[in-house]
Amino acid sequence: MVSTRLRGFPPVIDRRCQTLVLGSFPSQASLMKAQYYGHPQNQFWKLLGQVLDVPLLDMPYRERLETLLAHRIGLWDVIGRCERTGSLDSNIRQAQQNVFHRATRIATGLRCICFNGKTAGRFEPVFAEQGYETFVLPSSSPANTVAYLVKLRAWRQVLGSRDSKGKQTTRHRSPVTRHQC
Repeated sequence: MVSTRLRGFPPVIDRRCQTLVLGSFPSQASLMKAQYYGHPQNQFWKLLGQVLDVPLLDMPYRERLETLLAHRIGLWDVIGRCERTGSLDSNIRQAQQNVFHRATRIATGLRCICFNGKTAGRFEPVFAEQGYETFVLPSSSPANTVAYLVKLRAWRQVLGSRDSKGKQTTRHRSPVTRHQC
């Protein structure tokens, strides 16, 4: 297969966002559908739906995004452009990072950055140094074979314990990688 220069999606963010979930880069299925986490086996929407106690999987895509924003959660990827053959993060080449001040200018009250998986999590130190509370969550990708309930527990510990302003309300012993400034 030949690698192709690919472009990701714009951020899903508004001024209310307190938390930003960053993935690595959209899969081929996501790019074809022009939707974040568009691969039918990706567990992102199922995980977040259970964490937020809303039926995200049953909603049209646009409504899913609006629901995230209503819960003060934004969505984007760490990589804006790259070359890749297939959908695996390990095949990403010539990665160009997204310009994050675009998002932080809009969401001025952003407090927490969650990284969906280890590839996105490589950028965690950059955000921690800027004073954000950061968490590297288990990837929702079908390539991550960690049991669903383990993933759900980690996602709930981080995203399910936030107040209406996005601040963490309880502290947990957590399997996620965490950095707080």
